[in-house]
Amino acid sequence: MQPARSCLAVILAAGEGTRMRSLRPKVLHEVGGRSLLGHVLAAVAAAGAEAATVVIGPDRPEVAREVRERFPAAALAVQHERRGTAHAVLAARESLLRGYDDVIVAFGDTPLVRPETFAALRAALAKGAAVVALGFEAGDPTGYGRLIERDGGLEAIVEHKDASPEQRAITLCNAGLMALAGEHALAILDAIGDDNAQGEFYLTDAVAAARARGLGAAVLRAPESEVQGVNDRAQLAAAEAEFQRRRRLEVMAEGATLIAPETVFFSFDTQVGRDVLIEPNCVFLPGVRIADGAVIHAFSHLEGAQVGPGAMVGPFARLRPGAKLAEKARAGNFVEIKAAEIGAGAKVNHLTYIGDASIGAAANIGAGTITCNYDGFAKARTTIGAGAFVGSNSSLVAPVTIGEGAYVGSGSVITADVKPDALAVGRGRQVEKEGWARSFREAAAARKAAKKAVE
Repeated sequence: MQPARSCLAVILAAGEGTRMRSLRPKVLHEVGGRSLLGHVLAAVAAAGAEAATVVIGPDRPEVAREVRERFPAAALAVQHERRGTAHAVLAARESLLRGYDDVIVAFGDTPLVRPETFAALRAALAKGAAVVALGFEAGDPTGYGRLIERDGGLEAIVEHKDASPEQRAITLCNAGLMALAGEHALAILDAIGDDNAQGEFYLTDAVAAARARGLGAAVLRAPESEVQGVNDRAQLAAAEAEFQRRRRLEVMAEGATLIAPETVFFSFDTQVGRDVLIEPNCVFLPGVRIADGAVIHAFSHLEGAQVGPGAMVGPFARLRPGAKLAEKARAGNFVEIKAAEIGAGAKVNHLTYIGDASIGAAANIGAGTITCNYDGFAKARTTIGAGAFVGSNSSLVAPVTIGEGAYVGSGSVITADVKPDALAVGRGRQVEKEGWARSFREAAAARKAAKKAVE
């Protein structure tokens, strides 16, 4: 058995992204709840890259923080001058000198390349190619570099402006991503010159540099949708649309039903079990797990939440971070839950806020109930025991505990613990004054008439 090949990913993330018209670095804009750069780091790691060097611009601490969070072992290299893509890769010279078998060159603004594609680039290197370029069949090739093939190999990459009419008719275009054999990578990169109108060092010239040394170059094809980059807000939206299309298909292939898939939006880490039903217009932000058989009714918004087997959410529900619904629990219409556990079979059916709380199994929380969990300085918890019943329009002022089987009368403000199986009523006693309403109306009418007469 041959030893596994080592791999370094060099990710170019130094672009200014001026067309985004944003104070945020372009590579930190998000698709599917994760930064563009985060997607790339995850993909190369899944393709077996045990090391990565991210090339960033100067004075970009926020990009450095993202790298440390997403790929803690990654190194950072700063490109102080922007003199082309090959120049950017050479900013990682220190890492290249370590002698990895495979070197992947990726871009921090191309978030949709699959791990399988990066792995296929590496496989082509293992077969003997020194350079492998990633290409795609373009619907409209205008402006793209053309990949010129001959005898099963890659002969050259020709920029659109330099291409002959025959070459411009070629639709196989350069996606920009490339893989280099580690033993030749530095020699190839150092051989690239800046003898062009822009005076820059282009990674595309790696093909010619490799062939000049008698080394082989190859092409790997990917769908155009996979290699789309992000340079402006419209392209960001296009990348989001493609990401969502993929995730919807994956979720349905894994056994969930989406009634109107085009209206459901997932994050990169959304987990959806089998026989889950998701109705239209639902949004899943990062950190959501939906267990088998759950139902997410229309217009629900979930973030950082766990929904147990057979549980029901919505319609028009909001589950915030820390919300956990156990088996067959319910969070109904216009319910908001945050940092709270809803026990098995418990019901929070409508018009309710439950925050920083624990709700026991089979408890029933009436409409309009709120847990008053914040005093302006700190949060406190509410605990409601199994089988308890909280009447409609009640306010539970934390910290407070409602015992198992206890009953809270509708309209109560509960400020002290309630013992198990007890009844708690925290409201003023009803008083009725017979005839008061008629007298009030008559007096008001008389005052109005008198005022009118004066005028």
